[in-house]
Amino acid sequence: MALLIVRNLPDDVHRALRVRAAQHGHSTEAEVREILAMAVKPEARVRVGEALAALGRKIGLTNEDFEIFDRVKDKTPAEPLRFE
Repeated sequence: MALLIVRNLPDDVHRALRVRAAQHGHSTEAEVREILAMAVKPEARVRVGEALAALGRKIGLTNEDFEIFDRVKDKTPAEPLRFE
């Protein structure tokens, strides 16, 4: 786990964090972790895997549709990219 130090936090912000933490039954540290997590990982974020799965369901893809790729796919290993 990473450690984060916030310097020069205004007193009124610290007080508000303590009050908010108490209202939620958390420590101030746990409350700050929750606030940060919600800020950078909101519930409404787009998750690529979930979006692709939903698209597949919407257009009616089945496992049989993907078996075609296994039959026609070139089995030759791809050459790695060169950045020369």
